[in-house]
Amino acid sequence: MDHDTTSPDPLRFGSGQAVRRLEDQALLSGAGRYTDDVQPAGLTHLIFVRSPYPHARIVSVDLSAAREMPGVVGILSGADLAAAGVQPMPGTAGFKRPDGGPGVSPPRRALAHERVRFVGEPVAAVVADTIEQARNAAEAVFVDYEELPMVVDLAAAAAPGAPQILDEAPGNIAAEARHGSIDATTAAFAKAKHVVALDIVNQRVVALTIEPRVVLADIEQGTGRLSIRMSTQMPSGVRTSVCDAIGLPKEQVRVVVGDVGGGFGMKTGAYPEDIAVAYCAHVLKRPVKWVADRSEEFVSSAHGRDVSSHAELALDANGKILALRIHSLANVGAYATGTGVAIQLLIGPWVQTSVYDIQTVDFHFQAVLTNCAPTGAYRGAGRPEAIFMMERLMDEAARQTGIDRIELRRRNFIRPEQMPYTNPMKQVYDTGQFEKVMDQGLALADWSGFEARAAASKAAGKLRGLGIATFLEWTGGNVFEERVTVAVRPDGFIEVFSAVNAMGQGIATSLAQLAVDVFGVPIEKVRVILGDTDRGDGFGSAGSRSLFTGGSAVRVGAERTVDQARQLAAKEFEAAFEDVRYANGSFTVAGTDLKLGLFELAGKQPDGQIFVDSTSTVSGPTWPNGCHICEVEIDAPTGEVTVVAYSSVNDVGRVVNPMIVRGQLDGGAVQGIGQALYERVVYDSETGQPVTGSLMDYAVPRAEVSEVMFRTEMDESTPCKNNPLGVKGVGELGTIGATPSIVNAVADAFARAGLSAQAPKLQMPLSSARVWQALQTAD
Repeated sequence: MDHDTTSPDPLRFGSGQAVRRLEDQALLSGAGRYTDDVQPAGLTHLIFVRSPYPHARIVSVDLSAAREMPGVVGILSGADLAAAGVQPMPGTAGFKRPDGGPGVSPPRRALAHERVRFVGEPVAAVVADTIEQARNAAEAVFVDYEELPMVVDLAAAAAPGAPQILDEAPGNIAAEARHGSIDATTAAFAKAKHVVALDIVNQRVVALTIEPRVVLADIEQGTGRLSIRMSTQMPSGVRTSVCDAIGLPKEQVRVVVGDVGGGFGMKTGAYPEDIAVAYCAHVLKRPVKWVADRSEEFVSSAHGRDVSSHAELALDANGKILALRIHSLANVGAYATGTGVAIQLLIGPWVQTSVYDIQTVDFHFQAVLTNCAPTGAYRGAGRPEAIFMMERLMDEAARQTGIDRIELRRRNFIRPEQMPYTNPMKQVYDTGQFEKVMDQGLALADWSGFEARAAASKAAGKLRGLGIATFLEWTGGNVFEERVTVAVRPDGFIEVFSAVNAMGQGIATSLAQLAVDVFGVPIEKVRVILGDTDRGDGFGSAGSRSLFTGGSAVRVGAERTVDQARQLAAKEFEAAFEDVRYANGSFTVAGTDLKLGLFELAGKQPDGQIFVDSTSTVSGPTWPNGCHICEVEIDAPTGEVTVVAYSSVNDVGRVVNPMIVRGQLDGGAVQGIGQALYERVVYDSETGQPVTGSLMDYAVPRAEVSEVMFRTEMDESTPCKNNPLGVKGVGELGTIGATPSIVNAVADAFARAGLSAQAPKLQMPLSSARVWQALQTAD
């Protein structure tokens, strides 16, 4: 009998260990396989003709000259797609308008038909043999537009008499949501000793993935099916959208994802361009590829944030929070997508009260249509906006009441004995020790030693500020079921397929570690396969769900595989199932010297493998939380803000790979630094044209930001109770904590410099010009 003599070391490669990412060797050696690396025979290239106007009626589209250009194999307008029966993409659902009617959105088509509503909206698609031929032909397309009144500014769009984006949305309100009790909140504010009010802007930002969106659609040889290879986080969702738009059965479309150069939420779900590329390949019966350039991404990919809020906090004489009142306007752009609306009207509000014991609230959130690109998911998706508001209010309340900001937080934290805790949005926190995490954060950041550091900065002619954010977030994507397949093969490998998707976050390594935990084989024996709708459906990767749903599914699927293999081994041994033991890739029978290797057993099966198709469900979302503390220095003559220290303690439950988790936390913090100090999408209010259309105009964190000394620790003492791994989502936590801790640090520096009146007026991004201007104004 051929025994499995491998000598695995699961303690070295299993969960809890800082295993080097399995993905990196191929990526660092240039052997990665991104969508644009695939060059099938007969490949054609697609270029979009995009609207130069923010709002206009399409009078006519003349394709005749372009159609005669060299190399052109196909050309389409929005009218062509409408005539062919290609359906618009679904808009907002499940929300109401102020008049009680259902939420509304203009019909969003793969190519604009009859009207364009933002600069960059695709109007026509040109397919040619080469990119150059497609570009030349696109320039020959003549579109006759009749300009219409437009509005890109959020406040202006919601003001009386504003140009209407859609007749069915008076006041440009696509949808709204009310949460809490107006009467109870009004009563609480009436008896409050202190009322703190802030006007807060979470500015519009772009996701800026290293790899832009790329779509390659082709017809499979032999089957005639439509095959779409693309850079996306959610292949199953894209397939569904393409099928719904084009009218194909699900079985006739396959979506495959290779390496993805970043997603950050921007690559969730389908875009109009995806449907247009797919339709062209379906009609032309040739491979069609579209690669977005950076300028296209700036104007047409989903933007994030863009929320203006008036937030008020009522407190008693002892600093106990009595009530929270918020009215927010969210600029969802020209099309109110389901994701864009839900993020601001529901998901953000789920965490609005954060780690604080607040039950009396009055929330009023409105989704406003404008002639800007639509908004959607961007790292944190609603939670950064909510937590930013809450933490800015907490620090301002401390200044106005005279209560130390740490003490104010202590008096309002939800206590461990209150768990499970139901917040006013009916969301249930399963675990959390928020004060404990804060105390660890204070120690890590040497909070008590700040005064000496501030004195040193002052001696060097700098202002120094100290900021803190204590917070939680919700993770899950609101889909808690996941499917995996596990195949034990006779060639000595275990193939694990999951519908969660890689996008640079190292998920394949973490999933492999979880398989090692169960199978006890070397990690080199585990192959993780992702991104293929033929292998299995699933929600994909969004909302920091990949590990706690996908990882839990791998654990359950691996355990089911071992159980099935034990049954097969029992038959081989002619022994009772209860007597068969499994460890480190081999089966034995209690009380005997019989032994059989896992992979040898697989080879004995009729189909040459042991295969398990497993679907499992976690019982709810996770609530990761943390304390993030930031120190900044401000150069008063220039207004330049420098982050000089960043410390965080993060409760992400059980940690599968601490190296990957730290990378996610620190990388997320860098993106939060970007929003706090640099990034802002700007549209010209007079013309509706995007001003920040390239990296020449749009500032992002540069390499020197990585020189910040990130001190990042994890607290594993409160594992999540909603999944078998005990893990909590981690991918967005850093971004959520960074913006308030940095802005609070700048506000603290202002207050220490005698400019307390300016502190509540600070708005992101805190560019040098903005900070300098604020410093010129005395109390």
